[in-house]
Amino acid sequence: MRVLHITSGNMYGGVESFLTTLVREAHSTPTMQSEFAVCWSGRFSEELERLGSRPHRLGHVRLSRPFTVIRARRALRDLLRRERFDVVVCHQPWPCVVFGSVVRGQGFPLVVWVHMAGEGRHWLERLCRRTRPDLAICNSRFTATAASKWLPHAHIEHVYCPVSRESGQSLEARGRLRQQFGTPADDVVIVQVSRLEPWKGQRVLISALAGLRNVPSWTCWIVGGPQRQEDVAYLRDLHELARQHGVADRVRFLGERSDVLAVLRAADVFCQPNTSPEPFGLSLVEALVAGLPVVTSGIGGACEIVDQTCGVLTPPGDISALAAALRRQIDEPAFAQGLRDAAAVRPRTICDPSRQMHRIQQVLSSVAA
Repeated sequence: MRVLHITSGNMYGGVESFLTTLVREAHSTPTMQSEFAVCWSGRFSEELERLGSRPHRLGHVRLSRPFTVIRARRALRDLLRRERFDVVVCHQPWPCVVFGSVVRGQGFPLVVWVHMAGEGRHWLERLCRRTRPDLAICNSRFTATAASKWLPHAHIEHVYCPVSRESGQSLEARGRLRQQFGTPADDVVIVQVSRLEPWKGQRVLISALAGLRNVPSWTCWIVGGPQRQEDVAYLRDLHELARQHGVADRVRFLGERSDVLAVLRAADVFCQPNTSPEPFGLSLVEALVAGLPVVTSGIGGACEIVDQTCGVLTPPGDISALAAALRRQIDEPAFAQGLRDAAAVRPRTICDPSRQMHRIQQVLSSVAA
């Protein structure tokens, strides 16, 4: 089965991390061949090429400039006439709106993979609904429930993302990273890895850390760099917030990193206090794979990932509860170690790469030409 995955390619986040995992884990499903089409070149296309999967380039698209849409649709039409695929998957409503009519016109099954738990109010979701995909795949039960409200006529399946199991990291490598980031070797490192968006909860985390000013031996790493102009202003606000709360010397902003797994393995606890529901929470699973207990908000897809064996769920926006949860990670080493021992086991039950790759193949095969 030959599958064409279409995505914009202008950002790098959970969607792009998932798509690169399809390439890394392709050996699990040798009869399913995944190929990719993108509009923008950037980190995602470079990562695909590094993995040996050169993407098809459709050209930059701006919906405000109709000629760019026409040009990209023509490029996809030529590709579909030139190559034979069994199914075409549009990741998120945007590519479905831009390219769905072309996929339909060329007689290919159309699948939309929904990675965000929208309510159908956004104009892209409304236009996507009019395209009437043959199948909608959602990244969690939470997302599937939301999608069923605005895709009432589509068959919906939920598939957890496969997450690769990586080898461990030496104590020397852990020490080198801590030294690089100016972090004492014995500090408890609290890390957040996510895009710089307010709903990811960086402000809540910094505010909670203000309550730990008098607690010794902790450092916080915030990983994620600006990808849009508004992200630059948000990062500046976070720096100022840390200064106002008197924790600027203990909060390190590491920017965008390509060695996220190594950074996670050099930390001790993962914290992402979302103020809005996470559709799934791929970064939470990656933290568990790295052996980190997870402290996050008890809303959305996170509740399908984190339980009391491997982490702590706190009420969204509750700074006091978050501070208490983090303080326990610092003050009670035995409690934290128990969570770490269970953390690496938890992903196998939901995101085992071999099992989830076969699940993806099974679901796509149900509509494949």
